[in-house]
Amino acid sequence: MTTPWAAYALVFAVAAATTWAITPIVRRVSVRLGAIVRPDERRVHEVPTPTLGGAAILLGFLVAMGVAALLSDFDDVFVNATEPIGVMVAALLMYMVGAYDDVRDMSAPAKTAGMILGGSILSFAGVSLLILRVPLFDVFLLSPDWSALLTVVWVVGMANAINLIDGLDGLAAGIVAIGSGAFFLYSVELIDEGALEAGSIGPLIAIVTVGACVGFLPHNFHPARIFMGDGGALLLGLLVAASTISVGGRSSQAFTGQTYFFFAPIFIPLFILAVPIVDVVFTIVRRASQRSQLTAPDKGHLHHRLMRLGHGQRRSVVILWTWTALMSAFVLYPTYTGEGDVIAVLAIAGLILVVYTIFHPGARRSRRDAEIV
Repeated sequence: MTTPWAAYALVFAVAAATTWAITPIVRRVSVRLGAIVRPDERRVHEVPTPTLGGAAILLGFLVAMGVAALLSDFDDVFVNATEPIGVMVAALLMYMVGAYDDVRDMSAPAKTAGMILGGSILSFAGVSLLILRVPLFDVFLLSPDWSALLTVVWVVGMANAINLIDGLDGLAAGIVAIGSGAFFLYSVELIDEGALEAGSIGPLIAIVTVGACVGFLPHNFHPARIFMGDGGALLLGLLVAASTISVGGRSSQAFTGQTYFFFAPIFIPLFILAVPIVDVVFTIVRRASQRSQLTAPDKGHLHHRLMRLGHGQRRSVVILWTWTALMSAFVLYPTYTGEGDVIAVLAIAGLILVVYTIFHPGARRSRRDAEIV
């Protein structure tokens, strides 16, 4: 099957343009509703900022999916409308849960229940883990109960990962854009190699998600004029989960290039989205060691640590974007070439990035000034 690159480019452009055009309107509505985040001790922004930007991302996603439904190139995806409708309904629900929390402060149990409901809608619509290939072991065909449970766990995990990393202007949107772009390229290669069915909705969700994030970033990069809020973060987490489930949970083949044959598709997002996932793991360990609630906010996240090293918001965001790009290259290069000799190059690039992060002149100067004060 030939990849419909022009159709994918069109829905990407629609998602990006729609999100970009609607965001200023959403910003004004957010201000009128009083949905504004004010600076405090746990946030790094310095001026009151509207926080319902996730609505623009949602509308960009929905409009692009509507356009995709009209294109003959995606007939295989929409021949059974259950999955696309299920994803869109779950996306709307996840945004509403997060937006309510942005405005009224929802309790942690209620917020988790909303995420579980979103994952359950995906599972009910057929967007669920059916196959679990464990590297170096075997392929497991999941029973309906296990399929539903693991789907919900995956959705809740991804939603929380994106939500926790959304602490600096443009950070979450950029990481999701890079990660979803990499996963899009990975999944279309699986389809071209016959390792995944042509009607998979995964690549479409991924490229539309990239478009929505790209359209939102001009308004969200530092200094941000609007935040995506929990509504946008939970929405993006669900979309990332839906695309990865549709690919990783449907392919029984271990195709990732000749070198990394032991990887399974469902584990690929763990590499591409290593930054938010590592942040979640560190957060759980840190809060457990401090005997504090897992939902208690703090300033111990990766982006906070970078800022304490002396990096400003923009540089901290670009550093974490670069890590995401390096991890994406780690997955994509062997997938497309069947060779693993890029590992040494990526290791050197990673080492350079570490040295840059620690010894950048601006960071050293900021630390020196802080010591003097």
